[in-house]
Amino acid sequence: EYRASRAKAGSFMGLATNTDYATEVTLQPLERYPLDAAILFSDILTIPDAMGLGLDFAIGEGPRFARPVRDEAAVHQLQVPDLDKLRYVFDAVTSIRKALNGRVPLIGFSGSPWTLACYMVEGGGSDDYRLVKTMLYSRPDLMHRILDINAQAVTAYLNAQIDAGAQAVMVFDSWGGVLADGAFQRFSLDYTRRVVSGLQRSKDGQRIPVIVFTKGGGLWLDEIADCGADVVGLDWTVNLGKARERVGARVALQGNLDPNALFAPPEAV
Repeated sequence: EYRASRAKAGSFMGLATNTDYATEVTLQPLERYPLDAAILFSDILTIPDAMGLGLDFAIGEGPRFARPVRDEAAVHQLQVPDLDKLRYVFDAVTSIRKALNGRVPLIGFSGSPWTLACYMVEGGGSDDYRLVKTMLYSRPDLMHRILDINAQAVTAYLNAQIDAGAQAVMVFDSWGGVLADGAFQRFSLDYTRRVVSGLQRSKDGQRIPVIVFTKGGGLWLDEIADCGADVVGLDWTVNLGKARERVGARVALQGNLDPNALFAPPEAV
């Protein structure tokens, strides 16, 4: 059903930037399964696209940026984008919230400042993060400038999603786990913490929970649990019971299922 919708829209971004399609594909899983929340159909890379980096999704290849940020001039040109360029996301949130009519809550999301920076510097996904880590180690001043702009942008973007109707928001630090201890705190967690501290935590009398997920972040679970989020997402390398012992009642926990388990037969699942 999703692939049929994407074929009609012409591309992944064709889906994400069209309010009707984004609403349709957000609701598709809920028509099939008794899920307890809806997740906005969008992508973590909408912010750098709005910064003018030229996002494209090639079939079978994942995201690519036409204009990656790799030198001092490119870094100094970066600015927090005009949120009006992301109006399609907020329109989708409002449309989905209306279509849900209270059935389940709607979760909005963004990539973390560090994860966005990885894509912005590498120009797409990476096996070794050589380009972004080279900048981090050789020109930390440039890296911090990118991260500062990203943190401002992510905070404004998630607050705009909340204003449009998102009832919880999630920060995906998909590539936090590729950093060395010490570098993770300075270049990823500090900026995630800055985003979390700048978010609206209630609207219309309702609490807006914040979820933070760092893939590969089990080593820093205690520090992540202290970042100000209400919920910490875990990957499949983390034992849920031991995680609960470590964090106590500070945060709710979610996740830790290896998605590849779903390729097993139903009995095994």
